[in-house]
Amino acid sequence: MKRLCIFICVVLAACSEGGARQQEKKDAAKAAAPAAVPVSVLQVAPRPVPVAFEAVGRTEGSREVQVRARVAGILEQQLYNEGERVKEGAPLFRIERAPFEIELAQARAALAQETARRDLAQQESERLKGLADRRAISQKEADQAASAREQSAAAVQMAQARVRQAELNLSYTTVRAPIGGITGRALQSVGSLVSPNAESALLTTLTRGDPIWVRFALSEQEFSRVRGGAGIEVQVELADGKEYGHKGKLNFAGSTVDAATGTVQMRAELPNPKAELLPGQYVRVRVQAGTQQAFVVPQTAVAQNEGGRFVWVTDGQKATPRPVRTGNWLGSDWVILDGLKEGDRVITDNLVRLRPGVAVALK
Repeated sequence: MKRLCIFICVVLAACSEGGARQQEKKDAAKAAAPAAVPVSVLQVAPRPVPVAFEAVGRTEGSREVQVRARVAGILEQQLYNEGERVKEGAPLFRIERAPFEIELAQARAALAQETARRDLAQQESERLKGLADRRAISQKEADQAASAREQSAAAVQMAQARVRQAELNLSYTTVRAPIGGITGRALQSVGSLVSPNAESALLTTLTRGDPIWVRFALSEQEFSRVRGGAGIEVQVELADGKEYGHKGKLNFAGSTVDAATGTVQMRAELPNPKAELLPGQYVRVRVQAGTQQAFVVPQTAVAQNEGGRFVWVTDGQKATPRPVRTGNWLGSDWVILDGLKEGDRVITDNLVRLRPGVAVALK
C-alpha cells in the first residue's frame, strides 16, 4: 500500500511537470506571434456615382473681333476708355472727316450734272421721236437721240453710286463697335495716319465675355462616353480652387482625333454675367455625363505599387491585397470601377502595418 501511494505521487508529479511544460510552450508561441493589427473597415455596396471627366481648359470670348479702319486718314479722336464695356454701335474712334465731306460734295455735284443731262436728253429724244413719226427727220436721228437718253440715264445711275460710296466712306470716319463687348487697348495713337491696307488699320479689339467659351480636349475613350449624350453638364474650377458658380453646356465637339495627342477638341459655353472669367484664363474643366453604378472608398484606403492600385480587404481575421481599377475622385473618396464586389470589407486605416496574411482586429 505504501508502494502504491509512492507510485501515484510520482505519476502526479510527472503529469504536473508535463502540463507546465506545455503551458510554457503555448505562452512562448503566443508571445512570438505578432499582435493583430487594429483596423477600421468599410463594407462596400454599389451606388450611383456621376460619370465625370476632368481636363485643363482655356477660356476665350464667345466673339472676338478686330476693329479696323476702313478708310485712310488722320486719327483725330479716341471715344472710349480702354477696358470698358461698350454696346454694339458705340463710337470708338473718329478719323478726319474733311476730305470725305469734300468727296461727297463733288459726287453730289456730279450727280446733279448727270441728272440735268439726262433730262435734256429725254426731252430731245421725245421731240425727235415726234418729228420722225411725221417723217420730218430720218429715223436714224431719232434712234441716236434715244440712245443718248439711255446713256444719260446710265450716267445718272453711276453718279448715284458714287454719291453712295462717298456717303459710305464718310460714315467710316466714325469707327463703331461691331459687337457689344469689352474693349482692348488702343493700338493706334491719336494723330497717327491709318490706312485700311496697312498694319495701322488695326485700331483695337473687342471681346464678348458673356457668355464665355472654354476650350479643352478629351481622350478618345472619354469622348465616346459624352458623344451624343443628353444632359451633359460642364463645371469649371478656378485657379484658386473655388468652383465657378455657373454650369455650362457643350456647344462644339471636334470631328477628328488629334494624331499627336489622341484627343478630341471640345468647347463649352458658360454664363459670365459678372465677368468673373476672363478670356485666356486657364481653368480645370469637369464634364459630367450622367451616372453609373460603382463602389466608393476613401482615398486613404487606396494604395499603389509596381502592379498598380489596390485596396486591403479582410474576412475579419486576415488582410489580403485586392487589385482595383479606379475612376475619378468624388470629393474625398475614390470611385472603384472594378475589383470589388458587394459586401467586401475594405480596410481604411493602418495600411502601412499591413502585409499579406497578417492578422487584423476590427476596431
